[in-house]
Amino acid sequence: MRKSTWTWSRIFTTILSLVVTGITIFPLVWMGLAGFKSQEEVLAAPLKFFPTVWHFENYTSILHDPLFQKAMGTTFLGAITFMILSVAVNAAAAYAFSRLEFSFKKFWWVYVMTTYFIPGFAITITSFVVVSKLGMLDKLAVLILPGVASAYSMFFIRQFYLNIPLALEEAALIDGANRFQIFTRIFLPMSLPPFVIIGIGAYLGYWNAFVWPVMTMTNENWFQIGQYIFNFRSGRVAEMHLLMASSFLAALPTVILFLIFQKYIVANLKMSGLK
Repeated sequence: MRKSTWTWSRIFTTILSLVVTGITIFPLVWMGLAGFKSQEEVLAAPLKFFPTVWHFENYTSILHDPLFQKAMGTTFLGAITFMILSVAVNAAAAYAFSRLEFSFKKFWWVYVMTTYFIPGFAITITSFVVVSKLGMLDKLAVLILPGVASAYSMFFIRQFYLNIPLALEEAALIDGANRFQIFTRIFLPMSLPPFVIIGIGAYLGYWNAFVWPVMTMTNENWFQIGQYIFNFRSGRVAEMHLLMASSFLAALPTVILFLIFQKYIVANLKMSGLK
């Protein structure tokens, strides 16, 4: 009886997982196939899932477009830079809030966490005014620096650091290590679980950003991939097939990134939850 119950339960779980997976990846698969279709087939009703004639030139024309190549390159450069800075800045702040004692520490922690509950769109205009006054518009820095410090990332890493035994830190202090050495030689090597989660989240957040780049970047040399698709593809109704192709290519790096790091993401999420 137990074996039968377990078997049916596993069958149901497997079927449900396949259904959810199919619903989740259907838009991406359809978009990729639509990139091989003609304009008429993309807009055809009823929906045609597979193209009648495969137009490989749709993808080759996008891949050979210098504007697309530049947009992908600058977006990747910005995403990697943003990811590294985000991990470094938030890890240092998390260590300070979890291990150091300084004046008004509780006040500053409450202040930092308060920013987590403020919607991003609520401060979009004020943020634009600030970066404009600082002369950061049309520079790659305007896409990176304003979002590096994150209350959520600080909180996430801080909770991990609070679970590291004090004995390790005390032993290092007795051996003559300073705070910087303790942070770089003890805490950083043990921080892979939160760093993977925060790093991937920062990378995806930068890669998928659209409103902020459109507001602050008018220099085509630093256009992000979202701006390329919006400015050069979405306004051309006669090129919906190219819009689908460019959108699929823009989504592909994040999919590949997830496939590469999925084991680490799942494992580190479990580890972080247990700790």
